[in-house]
Amino acid sequence: MLDGASVQVFLLATERKRTRVFFEDVLELRFLAEDEFALTFEAGGAVLRVALVESFTPQIGTALGWRVPDVAAAVRDLAGRGIRFERFPGMEQDDLGIWTPPGGGSVAWFKDPDGNTLSISGLA
Repeated sequence: MLDGASVQVFLLATERKRTRVFFEDVLELRFLAEDEFALTFEAGGAVLRVALVESFTPQIGTALGWRVPDVAAAVRDLAGRGIRFERFPGMEQDDLGIWTPPGGGSVAWFKDPDGNTLSISGLA
């Protein structure tokens, strides 16, 4: 029943203006709408609804990720916009912060202003 339905993704955030600047200006997602409860963006064909809350604890692990054709190029581009990539103990990441899992591919992680872990990974 849902295999043909569009996906809508949800994140939580605490500050409206900071959230809009990050997703619209830094990540360059297309802003769609704003209401008293959330900011809505277009993200690769999906709708990203960032719900505004008083406070929350970010979940452990990746909350949202993008598949890109060139992870290294995406990391360099985002780093140039001020994004800092996460480093994790026990994971061998290259100079850019990219991890290559045993089965192949590549992934790098960064956080939004509220501490949600976001990722970019290869199309493989």
